[in-house]
Amino acid sequence: MKATVKSDYACRAVEALARHHPNSRPLRVEEIAAAQSIPAGYLVQILIELKSKGLIRSQRGKAGGYLLARDPSQITVGDVLRAVEGDVLEFPFLRDPSCPEELKHVWRRIQSAAEEVADQITFEHICAEANRPVSMYYI
Repeated sequence: MKATVKSDYACRAVEALARHHPNSRPLRVEEIAAAQSIPAGYLVQILIELKSKGLIRSQRGKAGGYLLARDPSQITVGDVLRAVEGDVLEFPFLRDPSCPEELKHVWRRIQSAAEEVADQITFEHICAEANRPVSMYYI
């Protein structure tokens, strides 16, 4: 049950766009890639998938780039994961007829819990967390 690099990069890209929101100037691929340490060539593929699912939009031209298609409060981690992976958490053995039903029940519960958490976390929450000052502890 490993999360993929693609999922991580997609969430980083959406976070970069969410931090930039509501600025009307689109972010270029190179800006997002540099800010989030994502290979630009791979980022382009991810942005195309996010755009096809309606999470981001692109603007053409010299001053073109990418913007969120919705407010960060309306985009969840679950939305991004489904856009690039198809599922928040996939258990392929749920389709295996030899997998015992009692285990399938457990896998479905875990899958449901993961989806519930991913759907509760918006990019507005993530940006707020990133902007919160780090507490310093002195001894």
